[in-house]
Amino acid sequence: MNATEARALTDEFLESVRATPGGEKIDQCLQCGTCSASCPSSRAMDYPPRAAIAALRAGMLDRVLASNTVWLCTSCYLCTVRCPAGIPFTDVMYQLKRLGIEKGYVRGRTNGVEMAKAFVEVVDRCGRSSEGELLRNYFWSTNPLRALAYLPLGWRLLRRGRIGVRPRRIAGIEGLRTMMAAMEKGRSR
Repeated sequence: MNATEARALTDEFLESVRATPGGEKIDQCLQCGTCSASCPSSRAMDYPPRAAIAALRAGMLDRVLASNTVWLCTSCYLCTVRCPAGIPFTDVMYQLKRLGIEKGYVRGRTNGVEMAKAFVEVVDRCGRSSEGELLRNYFWSTNPLRALAYLPLGWRLLRRGRIGVRPRRIAGIEGLRTMMAAMEKGRSR
């Protein structure tokens, strides 16, 4: 991607961020570093939250998308809660994940996309997360033999009642599916 295309993609992305509730605050970033200092994953990120915002504002969306940053976000919302400008950075990370998948900016060394897909499959089917089914779907799509290393931990969690064998569905799953379909339809417009 050349510099002109990268800038155009960045501008389009920032406009979509500004169109979300609170997203216009991205222009008010002070570069204070509170978000990066609060982030439990920032040390492992190519672009910690503060650097990601600086890169976005500099027109380097393609670099942020090609980095490991969005896949290391734990969605803890500490960056959002502690930001003095009130920037909803966790929501920006979700937008970056969607755009990264859509544009094909997924690094080969990360399985974040597979975990996200496994999570969506479980929630679509049950209406909530089910750790056992989530992990089964994830390992099946990435490396089934790797799951063997986690069997002792899984057994301990199962014995202590921390995970279940069978997923429980929520009441009114059809209503949730109708709502999700309407959201997808609205997003595709």
